[in-house]
Amino acid sequence: MPGVPAAGGYPAQPYAGYPGTFSAPPTQDPMWGYFTAVAGQDGEVDAEELQRCLTQTGISGTYTPFSLETCRIMIAMLDRDYTGKMGFSEFKELFAVLNGWKQNFAMVDRDCSGTVEPHEMSQCIANMGYRISPQALNAIIKRYSRSGKIYFDDYVACFVKLRALTGEGAIQIHTKLGYYNCAYYSYTFILCTMSL
Repeated sequence: MPGVPAAGGYPAQPYAGYPGTFSAPPTQDPMWGYFTAVAGQDGEVDAEELQRCLTQTGISGTYTPFSLETCRIMIAMLDRDYTGKMGFSEFKELFAVLNGWKQNFAMVDRDCSGTVEPHEMSQCIANMGYRISPQALNAIIKRYSRSGKIYFDDYVACFVKLRALTGEGAIQIHTKLGYYNCAYYSYTFILCTMSL
């Protein structure tokens, strides 16, 4: 199944609630087997394990493997318990998000080169529901393009940061009259965030 880690790799782990072991397996969830094949002794996936997993699954298609830095920021995007690793639910959510981003990337990468052109990045961003200023788009392209092209790994890193800075689509700004949801992201805000 494309986009899902191959089974195998690590020996079967006991299903117990003690530290360093897995909790009871989710019933009938095909992702559980993939997760246990990748997760370390602690029952979580770190950046290196995620990198190996994503490379083996082929989720990046014919694209180059994910960098360790991109794997780290993907984990940080979903790391709700601040362990620097992903548990099963975070792992499962990451695959759902990655599959959505991959579909969006593939719609624009019509020549299957594994890259999008800077002018196509605007379409990718709009397809994902973001509205950004031309200056912010220019900052994103300068930050994430290599030799005038944006590779899938950099594309994912960009969308991880966009998701983080927008809170999945809306920024709440506190004013005297309450909260204001922004759907148009400014150059300064994106430039500051993307440089992190």
